Amino acid sequence: MNTPELSAVQLALAAQSARDVMRAGSDASLLASEPIAIIGMACRLPGGANDPEQLWTLLNDGVNAVTPVPSTRWDVSVLTDDPAQSEKLLTPYAGLLSDIEGFDADFFGIAPREAVRMDPQQRLLLEVTWDALRDAGCSTESLRGSPTGVYAAIYSDDYARNLYGDWDAIDAHTASGNSHGVSAGRIAYLLDMRGPAIAVDTACSSSLVAVHTACNSLRTGETSLAIVGAASLLIAP
Repeated sequence: MNTPELSAVQLALAAQSARDVMRAGSDASLLASEPIAIIGMACRLPGGANDPEQLWTLLNDGVNAVTPVPSTRWDVSVLTDDPAQSEKLLTPYAGLLSDIEGFDADFFGIAPREAVRMDPQQRLLLEVTWDALRDAGCSTESLRGSPTGVYAAIYSDDYARNLYGDWDAIDAHTASGNSHGVSAGRIAYLLDMRGPAIAVDTACSSSLVAVHTACNSLRTGETSLAIVGAASLLIAP
C-alpha cells in the first residue's frame, strides 16, 4: 500500500472500581450513581502524537499538525482552485499520520494476505487497544471470558471503495477486512471477551455515542470493563 489519509485514532478504557464490580451482583442500583474511571489511554494522531504524552506536548507547544500533503500521499494535480470544479479538493493540506501501512499481523494472529485486505482503521484499532491495555496495566489474560465490552466508532469506508474498484483485489478476506462490525469483533475475539462488541456509526458524533453507550453498559452492570475506540482515516483525496 501507498495510501494517504487525514486521520485520527483515539482510544480510552473506561472501568468501574473493583469495589463497584463486586457490588454489581448484589445491588445493581448502586452502579447508576457511581463514578466511572478511565484507567488507560492510547492514540495515533497527526503531528507525531503516538501516545497521550506526545499529544500533550504537541498541544502545550502549540504545534500545527496540519501540513502540506507530500506527493507520496496524494497526486496534487487533482487539486484545483477553479470555481467551476468546486466539488474537487481545494487545499493541499491535511492532518496526516506518520504511518498507516506498517502492521505486525503475526503478533495479532492474522495471516499476511488477510492483513492486506484489512481496512487500516481495523489495524489501528487493534494496535491502539493493545497500547491502552498496557497503559492501564491490564493483563490480557485477565480479560478472557470476562464481561468486557468493545465499542468502536468508525464510519469512513475509503479503503473498501478502493478495493472494490479493483476486481483482482477482491477475495475471501475483502468483506471481513472492511466490515465496520468486524472492527469491534476482532478485538473481542482476539482477547476472548464476552461483553457486547458494537461498531458505532453516527457520522461525526460516533465517538461521543460510543462513549455514551459504553457508560450505560457499565452503569447497568452489563459489563465490568469497556474498551472504547475511534478510527477515522480519509484515504482518498
